Amino acid sequence: MVDQFISLVNPERKIQEFVVNLTGINNNMLRNAPKFYEVAKRIVEITEDCIIVAHNAKFDYRILRTEFKRLGFDFKRRSLCTVELSKELIPGQPSYSLGKLSRALGIPVSDRHRASGDAMATMKLFKMLLTKDTEKYIIKDSIRTEPKFQMEPKHLEIIEQLPSITGVYYIHKSDGEIIYIGKSNNIKKRINQHFTSTQPKSKKIQLLVAAVTYEATGSELVALLKESEEIKKNKPLYNRALRRTIFTHALYSFKDDNGYINLKIDVVDGRKKPITTFSNRDSAKQFMHKAVETYSLCQKLAGIYNTKGSCFNYSIKTCHGACINKEEAESYNERVLELIEKNSYSGQNLAIIDRGREIDERSVIYIKNGIFYGVGFFDLNYQINHPEVLESLITPMQNNRDTQHIIQSYLRKNKRLKILRL
Repeated sequence: MVDQFISLVNPERKIQEFVVNLTGINNNMLRNAPKFYEVAKRIVEITEDCIIVAHNAKFDYRILRTEFKRLGFDFKRRSLCTVELSKELIPGQPSYSLGKLSRALGIPVSDRHRASGDAMATMKLFKMLLTKDTEKYIIKDSIRTEPKFQMEPKHLEIIEQLPSITGVYYIHKSDGEIIYIGKSNNIKKRINQHFTSTQPKSKKIQLLVAAVTYEATGSELVALLKESEEIKKNKPLYNRALRRTIFTHALYSFKDDNGYINLKIDVVDGRKKPITTFSNRDSAKQFMHKAVETYSLCQKLAGIYNTKGSCFNYSIKTCHGACINKEEAESYNERVLELIEKNSYSGQNLAIIDRGREIDERSVIYIKNGIFYGVGFFDLNYQINHPEVLESLITPMQNNRDTQHIIQSYLRKNKRLKILRL
């Protein structure tokens, strides 16, 4: 939130009893409140070059226009209706009233039926709708139809208006088309790099850029997942059309003739189901050396020590002898399965909790039956222990090898993430 203006307005007439019962506002409270003409200038100022977002926007916008018309002022602004957007982006809700929709989506509402409370709830609903709009129709349409809302194509002016936050950014042409999508832990710094780079692609972007929009995520994991999803959906001109697979190696398992589970790092094979994936062979080998140490595994059966006899670790007593059939297969396999379960979410239902966009918010990545379901955000005072509650908050996203790699790789690097097993 950038700013807020809250005021009661004296309607210069007695208010009806049902309004008193609905809002709790009575005539005594309005006696010393400013009249509309006294706040009109402030309303014009704070809505200049803005889009008015409201729940049932036609009604609110009509009231504003009527009041300004009485003052002889032609008040015109673009508007967006969160009722219409909700029906399109969150279909199947039993009710689209602000109160019931907020409850269903876990949006806290204070001072219900008072302008400030409803406005805050509408703002949080609109932020959720922007997150669910993975095709970016809302942003692209606002840039295309209202040129005055565009930033000037002067790179310094664009950079000045960007925040140093974690999120996904979108570089637009003057017609609103997205020509590049990226993610960064510091959007301002990353765009500055785009605008100062001498690389051929960056120079083309510098010539075409008319606006940069962004979506805060708070979580780097959410930013990575949204970037991957939206590049595939929007196919921006300067992102590679068929994005090269971002992982090259994978961890596989098989049982040998003696009943021991063997592990093997190999080049990714689309016909096999990996335990987890890696960006390159070096990171895969580092992972396996750490796993052998953590789970007391055999170097030979882990595929990192090629020998016909015992492995080196057996000679220094850190391998229990699975390499020469001295340790029972059942005992050894228990530790291997523990490693596999820790690094694969196959068949599991879990919620990965990470940073949110604000202090009192968290992001959630939802895995359902071992399949990545989507991402969402929730307030800290909202309980998400039940799958049906959780699913109402989630923006569904594609489950594919890219998303599996992104999640598994992030979990390996960030051990302190909170994981709820559902």
